[in-house]
Amino acid sequence: MKRRIRFLKLLQFVLFYVKEFFICNIRVAKDVLSTNPAIRPGFVVVPLRELGDLEILALANLISMTPGTLTIDISADKKKIFIHSMYVDDPEKLRREVKNQLEARIVEIVGRTSK
Repeated sequence: MKRRIRFLKLLQFVLFYVKEFFICNIRVAKDVLSTNPAIRPGFVVVPLRELGDLEILALANLISMTPGTLTIDISADKKKIFIHSMYVDDPEKLRREVKNQLEARIVEIVGRTSK
């Protein structure tokens, strides 16, 4: 499949990600400096839709670049991504955020057309 970058969607995503990046930085910094941090570390497995290598690479890197989260692994069949987060109060909420805020936006940006 041929990929077509949607630049308006890319610009919207960059603005969204910069905002989220700063919010996460503040949250992590606050907990690092706190005498009573609110961290609840844990691992979460997020099922992936059928993504190409470019989309998986982008998703894994965006997760790891976000303060407080880290991509641990991707399953061999590329259907799951394993994430460690400092804040796993609700694993299902974290899964939804990854799927709706990152994965879905990446798919919007990297449009696909048939050859």
